[in-house]
Amino acid sequence: MKSRVEMALAEKIPPPKIIQSMREGLSTAGRKYEEGEYFLSELIMSGIMAQELSKMLRPYLQSSSNQVLGKVVIGTVKGDLHDIGKNLVSIMLSSAGFEVIDLGVDVSKEKFIEAVEKENPNIVGMSCLLTIAMDEMKETLDGLAEAGLRKKVRVLVGGRPITLDFAREIGADGYGSDAIEAVDAAVRALRK
Repeated sequence: MKSRVEMALAEKIPPPKIIQSMREGLSTAGRKYEEGEYFLSELIMSGIMAQELSKMLRPYLQSSSNQVLGKVVIGTVKGDLHDIGKNLVSIMLSSAGFEVIDLGVDVSKEKFIEAVEKENPNIVGMSCLLTIAMDEMKETLDGLAEAGLRKKVRVLVGGRPITLDFAREIGADGYGSDAIEAVDAAVRALRK
């Protein structure tokens, strides 16, 4: 896999296109797992490979501009330990010129609130893969409002079970179905 990425880079294929292909591969692996065609070990291996390739591509995705578009605090919500999608979004946001503060996984609403108070970001990004963690996004939005911080930041959500309708339902400012759409949503959020 690593040699294929090196070949693609040598052929001057833009790193965002490589990331897009990797995302499509991850999506296929997820679908095959759900359909019983892949075992859990194959799904996990797909994720490990994606993380390694993301690390490999990071230097090629660094923003060529010294100008920072905005600051993003991002994390996978409490109850969810998946970070592949969040990591891809973080890389893409960084490459687009955003400063990214990654809170990691299983992030409670209190940690999001603390990060907003400390970092003063323009955007909060929340991710989840598990449907059982989706309610935590709403809890975090409510917590930001209760802390008087909701009007100070734009909130974007994403992850496999998240839809545009769900984002609207919980009061998020934007939604990205993948890392590329997440960057577009972040840029749009800054314009509002």
